[in-house]
Amino acid sequence: MVLPLEMGWRHLLFENWPVDASVIDAHLPDALDVDEHDGSGWLSVVPFTNVAVRPRGVPARAGIPLPELNLRTYVTCDGEPGVYFFSLDAQGLASVTGARLFHHLPYYYARISLDWHDGRVQFSSRRRHPGARPAHYDATYWPTGDPFSAPEDPLARYLVERYRFYTEASDGILRYSEVDHGPWTLYPAAADVETNTLLTANGFRQPDSEPVTYYSPGLDVVASRSQRWRERA
Repeated sequence: MVLPLEMGWRHLLFENWPVDASVIDAHLPDALDVDEHDGSGWLSVVPFTNVAVRPRGVPARAGIPLPELNLRTYVTCDGEPGVYFFSLDAQGLASVTGARLFHHLPYYYARISLDWHDGRVQFSSRRRHPGARPAHYDATYWPTGDPFSAPEDPLARYLVERYRFYTEASDGILRYSEVDHGPWTLYPAAADVETNTLLTANGFRQPDSEPVTYYSPGLDVVASRSQRWRERA
C-alpha cells in the first residue's frame, strides 16, 4: 500500500478552453463521462511547481520539489466529479517513475524550469521521455486584477474545486485518488504563451478561441493512495 502524499502546489496558471464534449469523450476511458459547463467540456493546461513532496506525516523539509505541466479535463464517474489527466510532464525522473508505478498516472519525464521574476512566472518545459511524443511549452504568466475565492464563481468553481482524480491503469482498470485541500484563491491572469504543443501531442486540435486564464499562488494538498474504482450496485 502506497502512503498518502503531502505537497504544496505553487505558482499555478490555469489555461482553459471550452471544447465540444464529443471530442473529449473520444479520448476518455469508457467508465468516465465528460462533465460539462455551459454546454461544453473543457480542456486545461496547468503549469506549476510542486514543493515539499513527501509521504504524509513526514516533515516538509524532507520533501522534494517537482515542477510540473499537465493537460486535464473534467469528468464524472457514476455521478462523482473529478479530473482526468491526459498527460503530466515533470522534472524528476524518480518521481515520474514512482507516479507511473504507484498512482498509475501518465507522467512523462521532462526538463522544466520555473522562475519568478518581477511579479511574473517564466515557465519552460521540454519532454524528454523515451518513446513519447514530443511536447513543448513556453510561457510567461502573471496575476492581474483582484483576488477572489473560486467557490464564489461558477466557472472557476467548476475548473478548480475538484477533489478527486481518475486514471486508467495499464490493465484497463479504472482507479482514483482523493485530493484534500482548502478552497482556491484565484486571480485573473495574463499569459504570453510562446509555444504550446501539449494539446496536439495528446491528439487534440489547438482551439481557435482565447483561453480563460487564472493564476493562483497555490495551496497545500494531501493526495490519498490510488484505489480501484468499484461500480455502485
